[in-house]
Amino acid sequence: MGAKFGVSSEASKNATASQPKVGALIRARRRQLSMTLQELCDAAGISVGYLSQVERDHATPSLGTLAQLARSLDVAVDYFIATPSMEDGLTRADQRNRFSVDGSSIIYERIAADFTGNVLSSFILNVPPGYRSETVSHEGEEILFILEGSITQRLENDEMVLTAGDSLHFRGNRPHSWSNDTDTFARMLWTGTLPMFRSRTEHPALRGSRAETKKTGTKKERK
Repeated sequence: MGAKFGVSSEASKNATASQPKVGALIRARRRQLSMTLQELCDAAGISVGYLSQVERDHATPSLGTLAQLARSLDVAVDYFIATPSMEDGLTRADQRNRFSVDGSSIIYERIAADFTGNVLSSFILNVPPGYRSETVSHEGEEILFILEGSITQRLENDEMVLTAGDSLHFRGNRPHSWSNDTDTFARMLWTGTLPMFRSRTEHPALRGSRAETKKTGTKKERK
């Protein structure tokens, strides 16, 4: 997967003004753990150049990449963005909460619930024309199913165009990225074993403001 976010709920809308940027939260948490950029990139399966852009808020990670970063930083995705909670496995087409990362143009609809022992995460992605994800690799596996429009998928050295009704199943440890190279919106169903919501943690924006991240020693030089 790959993009930016903000939740559709009223609480999220009211908190937007005080909401810390994802990049700043990632950098603060990395420094709290005395991790270098390289160490975090190695753990999350992304490039140093890309992470540097994210931390400076010059790029916004996709939900999948944010999940990798969160796990590498020993927190849940909810530490960085406010997302709709789902305990009921039933979602109605006209009632699903939509959200994005830091106001990105890609919109997510969550369709997988939280319950003990679940291993799947699943979302419907609404992808605008021209959107391109970052290249990532991670453990687990993914399935893509195109609902509307067209998506160009890159999987290692292969490139394929998927249109409505097409699907793709692959291992997450193969470097991959995707894009909407058309002039119309695309919608796709993404399902994977990458844990998105390991636990529910309160997003900084929803409790007013996060206290400045505590500094822990500097055993390693941080970039």
